[in-house]
Amino acid sequence: MFSSSRYHTRGAGVSLCLSLLLSFAFAGGTAQAAKPTERSKQKAAAEAERAGLQQKLTALKRDISKTESAKDDAADTLAESEEAISNANRTLRELGTEQASTNARLLTLAAEHARLAAVVDKQKQQLAKLLREQYVAGNEDRIKLLLSGDNPNRINRELQMMAYVSQAQARLLASLRVNLAAVEANQAEAQNARDELAEIAQEETQQKALLEQEKGRRAALLASLSKRLVAQRKEAGNVERDEQRMAGLVDKLARLIQEQAEAAAAEKRRLEQVAAAKAAKAKAEADARALAKAEAKAKAAEVERERLAALAARNKSGTIKPLPGQKPPTTIPAKPEPDDSNTVAQQKPEPAKVVKPEAVKPEPEEPVRQPARAADVALAPAAPDGAFANQRGQLRAPVSGKIAARFGAKRGDGPSWKGVFIRASEGSEIHAVAGGRVVFAEWLRGFGNLIIVDHGGQYMSIYGNNQSLLKRAGDIVKGGDSIASAGNSGGNEESGLYFELRHQGRAFDPATWVKF
Repeated sequence: MFSSSRYHTRGAGVSLCLSLLLSFAFAGGTAQAAKPTERSKQKAAAEAERAGLQQKLTALKRDISKTESAKDDAADTLAESEEAISNANRTLRELGTEQASTNARLLTLAAEHARLAAVVDKQKQQLAKLLREQYVAGNEDRIKLLLSGDNPNRINRELQMMAYVSQAQARLLASLRVNLAAVEANQAEAQNARDELAEIAQEETQQKALLEQEKGRRAALLASLSKRLVAQRKEAGNVERDEQRMAGLVDKLARLIQEQAEAAAAEKRRLEQVAAAKAAKAKAEADARALAKAEAKAKAAEVERERLAALAARNKSGTIKPLPGQKPPTTIPAKPEPDDSNTVAQQKPEPAKVVKPEAVKPEPEEPVRQPARAADVALAPAAPDGAFANQRGQLRAPVSGKIAARFGAKRGDGPSWKGVFIRASEGSEIHAVAGGRVVFAEWLRGFGNLIIVDHGGQYMSIYGNNQSLLKRAGDIVKGGDSIASAGNSGGNEESGLYFELRHQGRAFDPATWVKF
């Protein structure tokens, strides 16, 4: 029995020991240097990846503008403002999606933190209980038990029990350390998520202010340019130039897509050839090693046979072999026994066959070529050939609204419509009619904020006069994805969507393909 004071002393020792163990488990994890969030790193990488593609599209757009005869289009004055509005709306949409995802991740982390905290608390209680029981039991060690002179069976049982307790303590401590490390990692990730949310909120505030500023600027420009816009829209020459501009853009995009698809295919073939050459070289080297090993083994076997034959000849000539367990005779044999090493050295085995260098033809040197960059193949079709054509008559309408102009109808004194114009309220979501890859997403004179989706098989869908573009060039989209919002950019009179379908660069009637 222990006195009360002694018990309290032991209890204090238990608490001190537990505190030391926990502080040891926590050591090294509390001091973490401030670092940028994962979101900022991913954003920087995405922007760098997009730069090459954007450069090509800007050059393509500039090339088209060189042939322009109209030098002072009123709609061009709106271009910068309309592009800024589109970019601000797209950024706000992306930030909203990112914010929802980060909030969901933060909730998951909070639930995981609560679970880990409960496990750690339970393990702390178990460890305290084990230590307290060990102190109360007297903390006898193995040496004392062995020297006590007690019953050996009881000593063995006690030692086994002490071993079990020690193993349980070790497992509990190891598990506690793992869980404490998991708690720290959870806290760091949660802090990173909170930092990301703060970044997102700050960017949202900036983008909203920029959006309001650009909307006010565009309204002022429209008021000052209204008469010029009306006059220029009535000129048949402007409409023809707009159509030529669109046709030139589609043709150049088609060529760029074809070039990049061919480059990607060539790069794939080159990588396959390099891999095949490496595999053939590795196989030849492996075969050569196997042959050399087999020859070395045969050589060693031949040497061993010759050595045994020499020993047998010496024994036959008078050398006495001792029986098992007997000492060799003290008499010196008449003929001295030569050293084995000398015997082997004096033998002249046949030289091992060596593969001559000229027997193995070296692989031709592969010319050094730069691998294709992601930006170089970003416009390759995302859908296989034939996938779009198989959906004829089943495509959903890009936006809900009333068709104000149909394919083939006359445009006053100008050429006929090459697509359809669908009236829709400003901000209405525009959906991709089918899956594919965005190959153009910029402002273009006559069409405002324009987005073009390549569907493979030389099929493209075109969406013009948008208020905002929600996707960027290079993005993969599925049928029904929101890619833009309706508006009247480019100097259009009404809010809505200008929509075209093209095959091999030629526009065709969407009415037989899309369920309007």
